[in-house]
Amino acid sequence: MIVHKATARRGVNSALRDFLHSEASGGILLMVAAALAMIVANSPWADDYFHLLHLETGPVLSEKLGPMTLHLWINDALMALFFLIVGLEIKREFVDGHLASWKDRGLPIFAAAGGMIVPALVYLIVTGGAPALLRGWAIPSATDIAFAIGVLALLGSRAPTSLKLFLTTVAIVDDMGAVAIIALAYTASIGGPALLAAILLWGTMFALNRFGVTRLWPYLLLAVGLWFAVLLSGVHATIAGVLAAVAIPIKVTPGAPDADDSPLHRLEHGLHPWVAYAIVPLFGFANAGVSLAGTGLAELAAPLPLGVALGLFLGKQIGIFASVRLAVALKIGERPAGATWLQVYGVALLCGIGFTMSLFIGGLAFADPLLVDEVKIGVLGGSLLSALAGYTLLRFAPQMRSAGDS
Repeated sequence: MIVHKATARRGVNSALRDFLHSEASGGILLMVAAALAMIVANSPWADDYFHLLHLETGPVLSEKLGPMTLHLWINDALMALFFLIVGLEIKREFVDGHLASWKDRGLPIFAAAGGMIVPALVYLIVTGGAPALLRGWAIPSATDIAFAIGVLALLGSRAPTSLKLFLTTVAIVDDMGAVAIIALAYTASIGGPALLAAILLWGTMFALNRFGVTRLWPYLLLAVGLWFAVLLSGVHATIAGVLAAVAIPIKVTPGAPDADDSPLHRLEHGLHPWVAYAIVPLFGFANAGVSLAGTGLAELAAPLPLGVALGLFLGKQIGIFASVRLAVALKIGERPAGATWLQVYGVALLCGIGFTMSLFIGGLAFADPLLVDEVKIGVLGGSLLSALAGYTLLRFAPQMRSAGDS
Protein backbone atom coordinates (compact mmCIF):
# COMPACT_ATOMS: atom_id res chain seq x y z
CA MET A 1 0.00 0.00 0.00
CA ILE A 2 2.85 2.38 0.85
CA VAL A 3 4.48 1.73 -2.51
CA HIS A 4 1.15 2.34 -4.27
CA LYS A 5 0.71 5.69 -2.50
CA ALA A 6 4.23 6.75 -3.33
CA THR A 7 3.77 5.79 -6.94
CA ALA A 8 0.48 7.65 -7.06
CA ARG A 9 2.08 10.74 -5.56
CA ARG A 10 4.88 10.62 -8.11
CA GLY A 11 2.22 10.40 -10.83
CA VAL A 12 0.47 13.52 -9.56
CA ASN A 13 3.69 15.47 -9.23
CA SER A 14 4.86 14.38 -12.67
CA ALA A 15 1.60 15.47 -14.28
CA LEU A 16 1.74 18.83 -12.51
CA ARG A 17 5.38 19.38 -13.47
CA ASP A 18 4.62 18.50 -17.10
CA PHE A 19 1.65 20.87 -17.19
CA LEU A 20 3.51 23.76 -15.56
CA HIS A 21 6.55 23.18 -17.77
CA SER A 22 4.50 23.29 -20.98
CA GLU A 23 2.54 26.35 -19.80
CA ALA A 24 5.78 28.09 -18.81
CA SER A 25 7.49 27.36 -22.12
CA GLY A 26 4.39 28.40 -24.05
CA GLY A 27 4.15 31.58 -21.99
CA ILE A 28 7.72 32.55 -22.76
CA LEU A 29 7.08 31.87 -26.45
CA LEU A 30 3.95 34.04 -26.20
CA MET A 31 6.05 36.90 -24.79
CA VAL A 32 8.40 36.63 -27.75
CA ALA A 33 5.50 36.55 -30.23
CA ALA A 34 3.89 39.64 -28.66
CA ALA A 35 7.17 41.56 -28.69
CA LEU A 36 7.75 40.57 -32.31
CA ALA A 37 4.26 41.76 -33.25
CA MET A 38 4.93 45.18 -31.71
CA ILE A 39 8.27 45.42 -33.50
CA VAL A 40 6.81 44.49 -36.88
CA ALA A 41 3.78 46.79 -36.43
CA ASN A 42 6.15 49.72 -35.92
CA SER A 43 8.62 48.83 -38.67
CA PRO A 44 8.77 49.33 -42.45
CA TRP A 45 6.91 45.97 -42.72
CA ALA A 46 3.87 47.28 -40.85
CA ASP A 47 1.67 47.60 -43.96
CA ASP A 48 2.51 44.05 -45.01
CA TYR A 49 1.73 42.79 -41.49
CA PHE A 50 -1.73 44.37 -41.35
CA HIS A 51 -2.50 43.49 -44.98
CA LEU A 52 -1.65 39.82 -44.35
CA LEU A 53 -3.90 39.64 -41.29
CA HIS A 54 -6.89 40.99 -43.21
CA LEU A 55 -6.25 39.11 -46.43
CA GLU A 56 -9.53 37.54 -47.58
CA THR A 57 -9.15 33.81 -47.95
CA GLY A 58 -12.83 32.85 -48.16
CA PRO A 59 -15.24 31.20 -47.95
CA VAL A 60 -18.16 33.09 -46.36
CA LEU A 61 -19.07 30.86 -43.40
CA SER A 62 -21.32 33.46 -41.79
CA GLU A 63 -23.04 36.50 -43.27
CA LYS A 64 -22.23 38.38 -40.08
CA LEU A 65 -18.49 37.77 -40.48
CA GLY A 66 -18.30 38.00 -44.26
CA PRO A 67 -15.38 36.45 -46.16
CA MET A 68 -12.95 34.67 -43.87
CA THR A 69 -9.61 36.37 -43.36
CA LEU A 70 -6.41 35.08 -41.79
CA HIS A 71 -7.29 37.05 -38.66
CA LEU A 72 -10.75 35.45 -38.48
CA TRP A 73 -9.36 31.94 -38.99
CA ILE A 74 -7.00 32.53 -36.06
CA ASN A 75 -9.51 34.20 -33.71
CA ASP A 76 -12.67 32.23 -34.55
CA ALA A 77 -11.33 28.82 -35.61
CA LEU A 78 -7.90 28.13 -34.12
CA MET A 79 -8.83 29.79 -30.83
CA ALA A 80 -11.73 27.33 -30.56
CA LEU A 81 -9.00 24.73 -29.92
CA PHE A 82 -7.58 27.00 -27.22
CA PHE A 83 -11.02 27.13 -25.60
CA LEU A 84 -11.31 23.35 -26.01
CA ILE A 85 -8.13 22.99 -23.94
CA VAL A 86 -9.52 25.47 -21.41
CA GLY A 87 -12.69 23.38 -21.15
CA LEU A 88 -10.75 20.14 -20.79
CA GLU A 89 -8.60 21.64 -18.03
CA ILE A 90 -11.67 22.94 -16.21
CA LYS A 91 -13.44 19.57 -16.40
CA ARG A 92 -10.33 17.62 -15.39
CA GLU A 93 -9.67 19.83 -12.37
CA PHE A 94 -13.31 19.78 -11.21
CA VAL A 95 -13.83 16.05 -11.73
CA ASP A 96 -10.43 14.51 -11.04
CA GLY A 97 -8.02 17.23 -9.99
CA HIS A 98 -7.20 19.95 -7.50
CA LEU A 99 -10.74 21.38 -7.61
CA ALA A 100 -12.54 18.07 -7.16
CA SER A 101 -13.85 18.88 -3.66
CA TRP A 102 -15.59 21.96 -2.31
CA LYS A 103 -12.86 22.27 0.29
CA ASP A 104 -10.30 22.77 -2.49
CA ARG A 105 -12.56 25.03 -4.56
CA GLY A 106 -13.25 27.66 -1.89
CA LEU A 107 -10.04 29.70 -2.06
CA PRO A 108 -9.59 29.80 -5.89
CA ILE A 109 -13.28 30.59 -6.48
CA PHE A 110 -13.21 33.36 -3.87
CA ALA A 111 -9.94 34.77 -5.25
CA ALA A 112 -11.07 34.57 -8.88
CA ALA A 113 -14.38 36.31 -8.07
CA GLY A 114 -12.58 39.21 -6.43
CA GLY A 115 -10.08 39.24 -9.29
CA MET A 116 -12.88 39.70 -11.82
CA ILE A 117 -15.19 42.11 -9.99
CA VAL A 118 -12.63 44.68 -8.77
CA PRO A 119 -10.87 45.14 -12.17
CA ALA A 120 -14.25 45.71 -13.81
CA LEU A 121 -15.11 48.34 -11.19
CA VAL A 122 -11.73 50.05 -11.64
CA TYR A 123 -12.30 50.13 -15.41
CA LEU A 124 -15.78 51.65 -15.01
CA ILE A 125 -14.50 54.27 -12.55
CA VAL A 126 -11.58 55.31 -14.75
CA THR A 127 -13.68 55.49 -17.92
CA GLY A 128 -16.30 57.49 -16.05
CA GLY A 129 -19.11 55.26 -17.21
CA ALA A 130 -18.85 56.62 -20.77
CA PRO A 131 -21.60 54.86 -22.78
CA ALA A 132 -19.30 54.25 -25.75
CA LEU A 133 -16.82 52.41 -23.52
CA LEU A 134 -19.17 50.40 -21.28
CA ARG A 135 -18.80 47.22 -23.36
CA GLY A 136 -15.15 47.00 -22.36
CA TRP A 137 -15.85 46.38 -18.67
CA ALA A 138 -14.78 42.71 -18.86
CA ILE A 139 -11.45 43.30 -20.64
CA PRO A 140 -9.28 43.54 -17.48
CA SER A 141 -11.08 40.68 -15.71
CA ALA A 142 -9.09 37.77 -17.19
CA THR A 143 -5.70 36.29 -16.30
CA ASP A 144 -3.36 34.82 -18.91
CA ILE A 145 -2.22 31.56 -17.32
CA ALA A 146 0.52 30.83 -19.89
CA PHE A 147 2.06 34.30 -19.62
CA ALA A 148 1.86 34.35 -15.81
CA ILE A 149 3.29 30.82 -15.40
CA GLY A 150 6.02 31.81 -17.88
CA VAL A 151 7.06 34.68 -15.59
CA LEU A 152 6.98 32.37 -12.57
CA ALA A 153 9.22 29.92 -14.44
CA LEU A 154 11.86 32.63 -14.76
CA LEU A 155 12.02 32.72 -10.95
CA GLY A 156 12.99 29.05 -10.64
CA SER A 157 12.99 27.75 -7.06
CA ARG A 158 12.17 31.18 -5.64
CA ALA A 159 8.53 30.47 -6.50
CA PRO A 160 7.22 27.52 -4.42
CA THR A 161 5.21 24.91 -6.32
CA SER A 162 2.23 25.76 -4.12
CA LEU A 163 2.18 29.27 -5.64
CA LYS A 164 2.24 27.86 -9.16
CA LEU A 165 -0.63 25.54 -8.29
CA PHE A 166 -2.55 28.41 -6.67
CA LEU A 167 -2.04 30.60 -9.76
CA THR A 168 -3.11 27.74 -12.03
CA THR A 169 -6.33 26.99 -10.14
CA VAL A 170 -7.29 30.67 -9.84
CA ALA A 171 -6.67 31.16 -13.58
CA ILE A 172 -8.78 28.08 -14.41
CA VAL A 173 -11.73 29.40 -12.36
CA ASP A 174 -11.07 32.81 -13.92
CA ASP A 175 -11.35 31.22 -17.36
CA MET A 176 -14.76 29.83 -16.42
CA GLY A 177 -15.94 33.34 -15.65
CA ALA A 178 -14.46 34.70 -18.88
CA VAL A 179 -16.20 32.01 -20.93
CA ALA A 180 -19.53 32.85 -19.27
CA ILE A 181 -18.99 36.56 -19.94
CA ILE A 182 -18.21 35.95 -23.62
CA ALA A 183 -21.30 33.77 -24.03
CA LEU A 184 -23.69 36.10 -22.20
CA ALA A 185 -22.36 39.64 -22.57
CA TYR A 186 -20.98 39.56 -26.11
CA THR A 187 -23.74 37.77 -27.98
CA ALA A 188 -25.91 40.37 -29.73
CA SER A 189 -28.48 38.09 -31.37
CA ILE A 190 -29.11 34.36 -31.61
CA GLY A 191 -30.24 32.39 -34.65
CA GLY A 192 -32.82 29.83 -33.57
CA PRO A 193 -32.29 27.06 -36.17
CA ALA A 194 -28.49 27.14 -35.82
CA LEU A 195 -28.74 27.14 -32.03
CA LEU A 196 -31.11 24.16 -32.18
CA ALA A 197 -28.63 22.32 -34.41
CA ALA A 198 -25.86 23.08 -31.92
CA ILE A 199 -27.96 21.70 -29.05
CA LEU A 200 -28.71 18.51 -31.01
CA LEU A 201 -25.03 17.99 -31.85
CA TRP A 202 -24.03 18.64 -28.24
CA GLY A 203 -26.72 16.24 -27.04
CA THR A 204 -25.41 13.57 -29.42
CA MET A 205 -21.95 13.94 -27.87
CA PHE A 206 -23.42 13.43 -24.41
CA ALA A 207 -25.33 10.40 -25.69
CA LEU A 208 -22.09 8.85 -26.98
CA ASN A 209 -20.54 9.52 -23.58
CA ARG A 210 -23.54 7.96 -21.83
CA PHE A 211 -23.31 4.80 -23.94
CA GLY A 212 -19.63 4.36 -23.15
CA VAL A 213 -18.05 5.40 -26.46
CA THR A 214 -14.38 6.12 -25.71
CA ARG A 215 -12.95 6.57 -29.21
CA LEU A 216 -12.20 10.24 -29.76
CA TRP A 217 -12.90 10.60 -33.50
CA PRO A 218 -16.75 10.63 -33.22
CA TYR A 219 -16.54 13.40 -30.63
CA LEU A 220 -14.08 15.41 -32.71
CA LEU A 221 -16.22 15.05 -35.82
CA LEU A 222 -19.29 16.24 -33.94
CA ALA A 223 -17.24 19.05 -32.36
CA VAL A 224 -16.46 20.45 -35.83
CA GLY A 225 -20.18 20.49 -36.61
CA LEU A 226 -20.87 22.05 -33.23
CA TRP A 227 -18.33 24.81 -33.95
CA PHE A 228 -20.00 25.62 -37.27
CA ALA A 229 -23.50 25.62 -35.75
CA VAL A 230 -22.42 27.91 -32.91
CA LEU A 231 -20.73 30.21 -35.45
CA LEU A 232 -23.99 30.50 -37.38
CA SER A 233 -26.07 30.95 -34.21
CA GLY A 234 -24.49 34.28 -33.29
CA VAL A 235 -22.78 33.03 -30.12
CA HIS A 236 -19.03 33.39 -30.49
CA ALA A 237 -17.74 30.24 -32.19
CA THR A 238 -14.95 29.62 -29.67
CA ILE A 239 -17.57 28.78 -27.01
CA ALA A 240 -18.08 25.54 -28.97
CA GLY A 241 -14.65 24.45 -27.75
CA VAL A 242 -15.71 24.63 -24.11
CA LEU A 243 -19.07 22.96 -24.83
CA ALA A 244 -17.34 20.10 -26.65
CA ALA A 245 -14.89 19.63 -23.76
CA VAL A 246 -17.74 19.16 -21.28
CA ALA A 247 -19.03 16.19 -23.31
CA ILE A 248 -15.67 14.39 -23.64
CA PRO A 249 -15.58 11.28 -21.39
CA ILE A 250 -13.15 11.24 -18.50
CA LYS A 251 -12.04 8.24 -16.48
CA VAL A 252 -11.54 9.21 -12.86
CA THR A 253 -8.07 7.96 -11.97
CA PRO A 254 -6.85 9.31 -8.61
CA GLY A 255 -3.08 9.33 -8.50
CA ALA A 256 -2.72 8.58 -12.22
CA PRO A 257 -3.99 11.64 -14.10
CA ASP A 258 -2.29 10.60 -17.33
CA ALA A 259 -4.22 7.34 -17.74
CA ASP A 260 -4.05 6.13 -21.35
CA ASP A 261 -7.63 4.85 -21.25
CA SER A 262 -9.12 8.23 -20.25
CA PRO A 263 -10.34 9.98 -23.46
CA LEU A 264 -10.18 13.45 -21.90
CA HIS A 265 -6.60 13.01 -20.76
CA ARG A 266 -5.55 11.62 -24.16
CA LEU A 267 -7.12 14.55 -26.00
CA GLU A 268 -5.71 17.13 -23.60
CA HIS A 269 -2.17 15.81 -23.82
CA GLY A 270 -2.43 15.47 -27.59
CA LEU A 271 -3.68 19.02 -28.15
CA HIS A 272 -1.82 20.93 -25.46
CA PRO A 273 1.58 21.21 -27.21
CA TRP A 274 -0.09 22.49 -30.39
CA VAL A 275 -2.11 25.07 -28.47
CA ALA A 276 0.70 26.18 -26.15
CA TYR A 277 3.49 26.30 -28.72
CA ALA A 278 1.65 27.26 -31.91
CA ILE A 279 -1.92 28.57 -31.57
CA VAL A 280 -1.52 30.89 -28.57
CA PRO A 281 1.75 32.46 -29.82
CA LEU A 282 0.16 32.84 -33.28
CA PHE A 283 -2.82 34.56 -31.65
CA GLY A 284 -0.42 36.85 -29.78
CA PHE A 285 1.45 37.74 -32.96
CA ALA A 286 -1.81 38.43 -34.84
CA ASN A 287 -3.43 40.50 -32.08
CA ALA A 288 -0.68 42.31 -30.15
CA GLY A 289 0.61 44.39 -33.04
CA VAL A 290 -0.40 48.04 -32.77
CA SER A 291 1.24 51.01 -34.44
CA LEU A 292 2.45 53.61 -31.96
CA ALA A 293 3.09 56.22 -34.65
CA GLY A 294 1.75 59.56 -33.44
CA THR A 295 0.94 58.15 -30.03
CA GLY A 296 1.83 60.49 -27.18
CA LEU A 297 1.13 60.73 -23.47
CA ALA A 298 -2.34 62.13 -24.15
CA GLU A 299 -3.31 59.04 -26.14
CA LEU A 300 -1.80 56.67 -23.56
CA ALA A 301 -3.72 58.44 -20.78
CA ALA A 302 -7.05 58.31 -22.64
CA PRO A 303 -9.88 56.74 -20.60
CA LEU A 304 -10.01 53.41 -22.49
CA PRO A 305 -6.31 52.37 -22.38
CA LEU A 306 -5.91 53.80 -18.89
CA GLY A 307 -9.02 51.99 -17.65
CA VAL A 308 -7.82 48.67 -19.06
CA ALA A 309 -4.25 49.11 -17.78
CA LEU A 310 -5.28 50.15 -14.25
CA GLY A 311 -7.99 47.49 -14.17
CA LEU A 312 -5.33 44.85 -14.80
CA PHE A 313 -2.56 46.34 -12.67
CA LEU A 314 -4.49 47.73 -9.71
CA GLY A 315 -7.80 45.89 -9.90
CA LYS A 316 -6.33 42.40 -10.13
CA GLN A 317 -3.84 42.75 -7.28
CA ILE A 318 -6.38 44.39 -4.97
CA GLY A 319 -9.22 42.03 -5.84
CA ILE A 320 -7.25 38.79 -5.59
CA PHE A 321 -5.06 39.58 -2.57
CA ALA A 322 -7.94 41.06 -0.55
CA SER A 323 -10.12 38.07 -1.43
CA VAL A 324 -7.43 35.59 -0.35
CA ARG A 325 -6.90 37.39 2.96
CA LEU A 326 -10.66 37.44 3.55
CA ALA A 327 -11.07 33.78 2.56
CA VAL A 328 -8.32 32.71 4.96
CA ALA A 329 -9.79 34.85 7.75
CA LEU A 330 -13.21 33.26 7.18
CA LYS A 331 -11.54 29.80 7.05
CA ILE A 332 -12.85 29.25 3.50
CA GLY A 333 -9.35 28.21 2.48
CA GLU A 334 -5.73 28.20 3.58
CA ARG A 335 -2.75 30.21 2.41
CA PRO A 336 -0.62 28.26 -0.11
CA ALA A 337 1.76 26.01 1.84
CA GLY A 338 5.34 27.20 2.12
CA ALA A 339 4.53 30.69 0.83
CA THR A 340 4.60 34.00 2.70
CA TRP A 341 1.90 36.63 2.40
CA LEU A 342 4.37 38.78 0.46
CA GLN A 343 4.79 35.97 -2.09
CA VAL A 344 1.01 35.56 -2.34
CA TYR A 345 0.82 39.29 -3.05
CA GLY A 346 3.44 38.82 -5.78
CA VAL A 347 1.26 36.17 -7.44
CA ALA A 348 -1.74 38.52 -7.16
CA LEU A 349 0.34 41.03 -9.13
CA LEU A 350 1.10 38.42 -11.80
CA CYS A 351 -2.62 37.76 -12.15
CA GLY A 352 -2.78 41.23 -13.71
CA ILE A 353 -1.22 39.74 -16.85
CA GLY A 354 -4.41 39.50 -18.88
CA PHE A 355 -2.90 39.22 -22.32
CA THR A 356 -4.62 36.47 -24.36
CA MET A 357 -8.15 36.55 -22.95
CA SER A 358 -8.14 40.33 -22.49
CA LEU A 359 -7.15 40.94 -26.13
CA PHE A 360 -9.77 38.40 -27.18
CA ILE A 361 -12.56 40.09 -25.19
CA GLY A 362 -11.40 43.50 -26.42
CA GLY A 363 -11.89 42.37 -30.01
CA LEU A 364 -15.44 41.30 -29.14
CA ALA A 365 -16.27 44.46 -27.19
CA PHE A 366 -15.41 47.03 -29.86
CA ALA A 367 -15.77 47.12 -33.62
CA ASP A 368 -13.97 50.46 -34.10
CA PRO A 369 -10.32 49.71 -35.03
CA LEU A 370 -9.17 52.81 -33.13
CA LEU A 371 -10.79 51.57 -29.92
CA VAL A 372 -9.39 48.08 -30.47
CA ASP A 373 -5.91 49.60 -30.75
CA GLU A 374 -6.48 51.52 -27.52
CA VAL A 375 -7.49 48.26 -25.86
CA LYS A 376 -4.25 46.66 -27.08
CA ILE A 377 -2.20 49.53 -25.63
CA GLY A 378 -4.01 49.18 -22.29
CA VAL A 379 -3.65 45.40 -22.20
CA LEU A 380 0.03 45.50 -23.11
CA GLY A 381 0.73 48.30 -20.62
CA GLY A 382 -1.18 46.75 -17.72
CA SER A 383 0.18 43.27 -18.38
CA LEU A 384 3.77 44.54 -18.64
CA LEU A 385 3.47 46.52 -15.39
CA SER A 386 1.97 43.50 -13.63
CA ALA A 387 4.67 41.16 -14.96
CA LEU A 388 7.55 43.44 -13.97
CA ALA A 389 6.13 44.27 -10.52
CA GLY A 390 5.23 40.66 -9.76
CA TYR A 391 8.59 39.32 -10.95
CA THR A 392 10.56 41.94 -9.01
CA LEU A 393 8.65 41.38 -5.78
CA LEU A 394 8.92 37.59 -5.98
CA ARG A 395 12.57 37.78 -6.98
CA PHE A 396 13.55 39.69 -3.83
CA ALA A 397 10.83 38.57 -1.39
CA PRO A 398 12.21 36.58 1.58
CA GLN A 399 11.28 32.91 1.38
CA MET A 400 9.57 31.04 4.18
CA ARG A 401 12.12 29.19 6.26
CA SER A 402 9.83 27.31 8.57
CA ALA A 403 6.17 26.44 8.90
CA GLY A 404 5.77 29.15 11.52
CA ASP A 405 7.08 32.01 9.38
CA SER A 406 4.67 34.45 7.77
